[in-house]
Amino acid sequence: MVETNSQVTQIVLPGTVEPSALQIRKRPLPVPGIGQALMKMEATGVSRAEQSMRRGIHRGQPAFPFVPGFDVVGRVIAVGPSTDPALIGRRYATITKIGSWASHLIVQAEYLVPVPEKLDAAAVETVLSHGVAAWQMLHRIAKVNQGQSIVVTDAGGGCGAALVQLGRHAGLRVIAIAPAHEHARLRHEGALVLDCFAPDLGRRINELVPGGAAAIFTHLGGERLVKLWKLVGKAGTLVLYFSLSTSNDIEPGLWPASWDIARLRVWNLVPNGRRARDFALCEGRFRNRRRRQWWHEDANKVLELLCQGILKPQIAAQFPLSETDLALTLAESPDVSGKVVIVPDV
Repeated sequence: MVETNSQVTQIVLPGTVEPSALQIRKRPLPVPGIGQALMKMEATGVSRAEQSMRRGIHRGQPAFPFVPGFDVVGRVIAVGPSTDPALIGRRYATITKIGSWASHLIVQAEYLVPVPEKLDAAAVETVLSHGVAAWQMLHRIAKVNQGQSIVVTDAGGGCGAALVQLGRHAGLRVIAIAPAHEHARLRHEGALVLDCFAPDLGRRINELVPGGAAAIFTHLGGERLVKLWKLVGKAGTLVLYFSLSTSNDIEPGLWPASWDIARLRVWNLVPNGRRARDFALCEGRFRNRRRRQWWHEDANKVLELLCQGILKPQIAAQFPLSETDLALTLAESPDVSGKVVIVPDV
């Protein structure tokens, strides 16, 4: 496949600035190295990762300036040495952590997941990373069984929505906690819904699961995490996930997350049958061969469920790459429902 465009357009985050201060940068088309592929972007998006990076509080983010972009769907147009040339011309998706807010980008070939031609790129972008994170937390971390009750504290978010849909598909009783504008959708999906702003939220959860939940999935840290731990049932699991956000949306750096992880470690020392786990999709993906194998297996499973209509993409809006500032502004709106997707300029 011949790429006639000799330049890449990138959206640069120069510092802790407002969305309107994002910069558009033109660079020569990059050349893939060993084990790499050059991808032409078909869809990327705005997740909580980029929103927290803008405020400088995302775990592990690089120094400013850099090109954000957590994941991407696109078509491979060139490969580097020691990379299978059969990749060229085919559609793939992958997690990048940063760099996908660009018309073209270099990706690691070993993490590419094939995307069927029949699937819409924006739909894949909306569900892939959220879906894989949710699948692994449900089935590989918490290992929940049909008929058990789980609590999802951020059911209005992308990962929370995937937990609800996959939980219901697995025959679980799902208690979804979300703001009011998400309640109708969550009830339609079969969840028991509680308002995230209810002052008596802990008591309401106790009424629905008096023996404690089989699993609680949350991105909330601090004292809210302590309260949730008390709601976990015997042999249950509390999962604190950092795949899309830090544990604290105000304080920068690693300290808030470190305190929360320390709590989890201490709680696991108590011989009461309950488990407390932290989960980070990207960190696990790079850590060892088994987690890399999980990534491929589970990503393919998520795309299969998308094809079957089990996972339903919630797309709030689509913006061309040149209007990423507007996309980020909308994504940070408190009332937005679904994921904001970025697509190539026409």
